[in-house]
Amino acid sequence: MKKIIVLLFFAVILNGYSQKPKNIFSRDPIVNLENFQKKKVYYGFFLGFNSYDFKIDYKNAAPDILIDKTTGFNVGIIGDLKLQEYVNLRFEPGLYYTKRNLNFPDFSNSADALREVNSTYLHFPLLLKFSSLRTGNIRPYLVGGMSATLNLSSNSKLMDDNLQQRFRVKPWTTNYELGFGIDIFSEYFIFSPSIRGVFGLNDELIRDNDPNSPWTGNIESMKTRAVLINFSFH
Repeated sequence: MKKIIVLLFFAVILNGYSQKPKNIFSRDPIVNLENFQKKKVYYGFFLGFNSYDFKIDYKNAAPDILIDKTTGFNVGIIGDLKLQEYVNLRFEPGLYYTKRNLNFPDFSNSADALREVNSTYLHFPLLLKFSSLRTGNIRPYLVGGMSATLNLSSNSKLMDDNLQQRFRVKPWTTNYELGFGIDIFSEYFIFSPSIRGVFGLNDELIRDNDPNSPWTGNIESMKTRAVLINFSFH
């Protein structure tokens, strides 16, 4: 799927250059989808990548828990409501797959030191999009807002904890998000690559049953951090 997304991205760019290079990047371009900005409501979809991390705060000074991040996959839909000429309200529900490996210090046994955190998220961001003045067929924008995330792989209902090799987090988290992107107007649709940061607001760790657990006893808070790269089509 990652290869497919990359190929789609380059296919769109190459198509813009090879078929009608004046349409997008020339000094005097042919203006595509000239009336699109007059729409009150429009819809689209996105595909993309993610890199999820944890921000961990500790109660006492100790060796850090090392986090190995991997590249995950995103897919979702877009609903966009025009509030003003340069301000839009966007709802972008999506499905996000990711994986993080937590390496706990002070364990000689690798089975105790390593915890794989596989996550499947339903992500519900409500965002404000602030667009600049359109220049030909290019329109940069900033985006920011709040989101709620449901972790379908949280293990929150299990009684087993890290002693039984079960790492648990809370199912719901809230976040704020900030990012930027570019609307590229082609002849038939708008292609929008964007990058966005996600910053968790609440502690999502479920502590082990033993308050002195070597895995969770010294953790003050554990919050999500993530980078999302999406390719949107409208």
